[in-house]
Formats: sequence, C-alpha cells, structure tokens
Amino acid sequence: MKIAVAMSGGVDSSTAAALLREAGHEVIGFTMQLWDQRRNLVLDENGEPLPSRCCSLDDVYDARRVAQQLGFPFYVLNLERDFERAVVQPFVQSYLSGETPIPCVACNSRLKFASLDRLAQSLGCERVATGHYARVVRDDETGRYKLFRGRDRRKDQSYFLWELTQEQLARAMFPLGELTKEEVRAAARRLGLSVAEKAESQEICFVPDGDYAGFIDRYLEAEGERRPPAGEIVSTSGEVLGTHKGIHNYTVGQRRGLGIAHGRPLYVVAIDAERNRVIVGEDEELLSREFSAAGVNWIAFDQPTAPVRAEVRVRYRHEAAPATIETTGEGRARVRFDEPQRAITPGQATVFYRGDEVLGGGWIVRVKR
Repeated sequence: MKIAVAMSGGVDSSTAAALLREAGHEVIGFTMQLWDQRRNLVLDENGEPLPSRCCSLDDVYDARRVAQQLGFPFYVLNLERDFERAVVQPFVQSYLSGETPIPCVACNSRLKFASLDRLAQSLGCERVATGHYARVVRDDETGRYKLFRGRDRRKDQSYFLWELTQEQLARAMFPLGELTKEEVRAAARRLGLSVAEKAESQEICFVPDGDYAGFIDRYLEAEGERRPPAGEIVSTSGEVLGTHKGIHNYTVGQRRGLGIAHGRPLYVVAIDAERNRVIVGEDEELLSREFSAAGVNWIAFDQPTAPVRAEVRVRYRHEAAPATIETTGEGRARVRFDEPQRAITPGQATVFYRGDEVLGGGWIVRVKR
C-alpha cells in the first residue's frame, strides 16, 4: 500500500513512518511548512531567537534524515497560507472574543487530513498516516469508521481528532495506536532512528514560549491592528474590583496575574467580550453543570434523535465525566453533567466518549451558570 506520512521531525511520526516501511508499505514522507518563524519572532533573555517546535530547520532536517535513512521519498509542503487562514486567524479571533481556543483540532482536520490528503491522493497514496496515539477501526456491519483512544492513556490524542469526517477516517492510519510511548521509543532505538531520544514539546507549536497573549499582541501589531484595550475586572455581582490588560490575557479558571487584593482567592469565571469585562469569583463559582456546543461532529453514528449518555471531556487534561447530550439543531448540542464540573471554557473542544470509543465532539460556545 502507498501511504503518505505526516512527519514533524519528532520520534512519534518518524517511528510511525519506520514501522510502516518495515511492514512493507510504500512510504512517502511529508513535512508541512506551516509557520514562518521570522514572523512574530520571540527572543530569549540574550536577544537570540527562541527555538520553535513548528517548522524549524532542525525539525525539517530530522524528518529528512529519517526518510533518507529508511530510503523513501520526502517532500516539504508550504502550507503557510492555509495554516494562517484555518488555524492562526481563528486562534487570534477566538481570544479576542473572550474564548480560549485549541488550534490543534483544526490543524489536524483541516490540514493534515484535508490539504495534505488532497496532495497525497494526487500522488496515488491510498492512506495518510500520522504519529497520533489513537486508533481507527471499520465496523464491518455498518461500514462506518470508528475512532478510539490510543492504548497508552497517558499519551492518548483522540481528543484532538473528533472533527475528522467519515471520509477522512477512512483514509487515516495511526500506526502508534496500539503502542505505549516507551514501546515507541524502544522501536525507534531498534530501528536506529536518529530521533529516538528527541525531547517532546508541550506548547502550541507556533507559540514557542507559551505566551499566547504576547503572540496575539505581536500578530496584531504586524497586521497594523491595535491591541485590545484595557477594561474592568468585576465581581459576579457587578462590583468593579480592578482593571484588566486586555481580555486576551485571561482565561476561565485563571487565578494568578489578576492584580486584585481580596480576602479570599479569586478566579476568572467568565469573560464578557461585548462589554470588555473580566468577571471574577470564588472557586465554587467556577462550577457548572451545563453548556452548549456548536460545530458538533458525530463519529460513531449519524446525528442522534434521542439523548445520548456519554463520558464527556471539556479540555485535554479533563477527566471525562458522565453526562447527557441532547441535539438542539444541526451541528448543535446541549450537554448536562451528572455532577458540576470546574472551569468549563468557551472556545475549548468537548469530546464525547463511551469507554474508549469517541462518539463525537464539538466546540463549547456557552456555559450555563
């Protein structure tokens, strides 16, 4: 089988490519050039550019070296324009709207399994493989493709893949889905890959220092737009407690950096972009049972006509909790937890599970308090 492999230059995607090659498949490696690091440059304390985990020359070199070592073709795709339009601009606008976005979902569904897949098909590739820790299985009875968590729960990345369509899942391959991280590194060592001990990155790839607000400030300045203005920090009862530095500097659940003197700890409980306000409250005010989701994509079945019981996650590190999901229109749903959950945040992805199976997911748009 001829397979296109998305290669970031890290140990996971490199090992995925190597395992497919070892299994006898015809592999073509692709590294996607997504972001020009000369834009929005971040400097360290010595005035030197901060190393990035997105499209750095070192990563491209590492991916190319693995392809050369294993003897398969390798190409670098310039998808910077697509990435900015589909990922970076929505990321910036989401923060400016008082949300906390998660760009990795859009990157997977709209670039790796859309833009890359189209090119791969033009080269005769039957599948697109990545280094995600997830599993896809075809249900022989229904013909439907189903998505499951990776066997390694600590590394499971199914949360980032809920937006994939049936057509995309039909062509997706996740060679690491049945492996643990330790087994992947062991395989990389066995295969003699130069990246076997390469460290991982935990930040959003195009924000190497983790300073999302700083990235947005620099992006807006480069685009000739002004930074978001300061505004009021208010209590849930409407009392003005202080001044914020622009709503993009804050997210639900945040405690540090509020600059407010108060008898008890205060947290951001909501952001009112229309009134340019950051709303704060005590810890218990972060709890809520219900939220609305938009852009809902069902994977396990077509849009349900009856309420669905599931375990629901509201952010990547959230422990899935029992809830009832009701559709409220095309691509929309209302989710109600059995027990209140902390810091449900507009802009984040919500993913619905039944055991290890991903039933679907959506974007959190409104939280009922």
